[in-house]
Amino acid sequence: MSKINLSKICVSNLIESKAENIISLNVIGISSFADEIIIATANSNRHCMSVSEKLVEALKDNKTFVIGIEGSIDSGWVLIDCGQIVINIMKKEERDFYDLEGLWGENSVIEQSS
Repeated sequence: MSKINLSKICVSNLIESKAENIISLNVIGISSFADEIIIATANSNRHCMSVSEKLVEALKDNKTFVIGIEGSIDSGWVLIDCGQIVINIMKKEERDFYDLEGLWGENSVIEQSS
């Protein structure tokens, strides 16, 4: 599957799951582990797990290999590694604290949705 199609599947699934403040970052040339990072906010630990489980199911339905999933219901942050694209689903507190957007730089923003 192309990276563009994979990105669209991820973002549309996150929107459908009511994740908020979804942002895609182009990290080609900046990162050695991915070409794109998607970050989304969940409003609770349970919502974070629900969003991530639904996304993994959608990825598998679309025959996308998920390399790994990190995080637990208590962590407030779940990372889904699809190789070219890494998806971070975080509670607002964790997202504000780790500031991944700031880490990768605002010039890397591809797409943003509320």
